[in-house]
Amino acid sequence: MTTGNGRGTGDTEALREEIRRTRVELGETMEALAAKADVKARLRSSADQAKERVRDQTAQTVARVRGQAAQKAQLAREQAQEKGAVVRRNPTPFVALAAGAVAAVIVLVIVRGRQR
Repeated sequence: MTTGNGRGTGDTEALREEIRRTRVELGETMEALAAKADVKARLRSSADQAKERVRDQTAQTVARVRGQAAQKAQLAREQAQEKGAVVRRNPTPFVALAAGAVAAVIVLVIVRGRQR
């Protein structure tokens, strides 16, 4: 029951509950302050976060470079196939070039043989 000054069994329970809540909040606040005061732990956490960011960025960069390399390799294959098709369609210029190279080698061998 409540008396004239506003105190009674209901108010007592409410006060006790308020004290419990205040203690819990105070405990949480103290834990937060202790965590902020622990410089080593904060530095370790910061370093771990930085390592993780670097790992993520490295993985993204490697994936991007591999993708670009695969595209370049595919382009090179396509170009090589196109050049091969051109040679198969009209091999005359390439045969003439090869024959000229063979003739140049023969001339060099003969000239060197005479110098000895």
